[in-house]
Amino acid sequence: MSDQLSERINNLVPSATLEMAAKARELRASGKDIIGLSLGEPDFNTPDYIKDAAIQAVKDGYNSYTPVDGYVELKDAIITKFKRDNGLNYERAQIVVSTGAKQALYNVAQACLNQGDEVILPCPYWVSYSDIVKLSDGVPIEVKTSIDNNFKMTPEQLEAAITPKTKMLWYSSPCNPSGSIYSKEELRGLADVLKKYPKIIVVSDEIYEHINYGVTTHASMAAFEDMYDRTVTINGVAKAFAMTGWRIGYIGAPSYIARACNKLQGQVTSGANCIAQRAVITALLESPSRVQYMVDEFKNRRKLILELLNNIDGFKCNEPEGAFYVYPDVTAFFGKTFNGKTINNASDFAMYLLEEANVATVTGDAFGNGNSIRISYAASEEHIREAISRISDSVE
Repeated sequence: MSDQLSERINNLVPSATLEMAAKARELRASGKDIIGLSLGEPDFNTPDYIKDAAIQAVKDGYNSYTPVDGYVELKDAIITKFKRDNGLNYERAQIVVSTGAKQALYNVAQACLNQGDEVILPCPYWVSYSDIVKLSDGVPIEVKTSIDNNFKMTPEQLEAAITPKTKMLWYSSPCNPSGSIYSKEELRGLADVLKKYPKIIVVSDEIYEHINYGVTTHASMAAFEDMYDRTVTINGVAKAFAMTGWRIGYIGAPSYIARACNKLQGQVTSGANCIAQRAVITALLESPSRVQYMVDEFKNRRKLILELLNNIDGFKCNEPEGAFYVYPDVTAFFGKTFNGKTINNASDFAMYLLEEANVATVTGDAFGNGNSIRISYAASEEHIREAISRISDSVE
């Protein structure tokens, strides 16, 4: 009965990360011992001081609809966070709280894009960027990068991608899936290109900002005076605070974009969860140093997984500067055959690892780069060692 559905939904590609996680669950249910390294979800518990704030909110009787764009107290906490961590000065009218950063991204696309507008996406990009753009009648323009330049777009590549139809540039730093971070100088180079095209809006996804291993200092595009009025800064609490299920994301944006997102959200979900919002006030007002223990552990796991992968012939890894993924080039395995099946691309290789090694990863095709797979190290050391051992055995 797909002919009864809209072309929009029939043309929509399911999220590759969620799809792989679902396949892994199915295989587990059938009795297979699957190690999941596909989802971008910290394996820590939400810190107690944040959970205590949520419990207190329940006791204080928070149970009613919230303002569409978020509690005033939360917006003030976000303003404080932006000033403290990013040197950004926002007013309440520039802040919108949403049900996760994914909704925030969708709001911005729906609010800004008209049919045929082009959105530049440096590859690899987060799995949902391209389809969110398409759902908003935009056209994704992929700019290919490679492991040899640490998966970063250069100013020259940006300039070459811009056309009269270019409306936006979207990127994440630290990047999901590569872990690469644009330095202040590198962002300035991109900004110098963009200043020649004043109508292009920038979406800077900074949700992994605190998961930074100290190689490159985090920088925000909106911190440049000439980019502030045309940049939307996306953030949330899922990654740094291990709050994926709490579903709170937010934007700092030019006020006209914030108003448009508020208008849209009012007709879609209205305000985000009341208890989660109260907890996030505490999460943001406390020092980021309170979650540094998670970052330290991720850094240890990064060292471990790189050592293990670099010992496997055919895996070519860069060293991630942030987030909790490795994104190895696996083209050495393309063309190989096992049990009559040929590995033609990253999707084939990811499926091979799931079926033969019982390890769930994500194909790089989903991120706009078909030469790699994404492996999450948001898992225990025991699971990482076992998973990479299985992968090693399966490709020998």
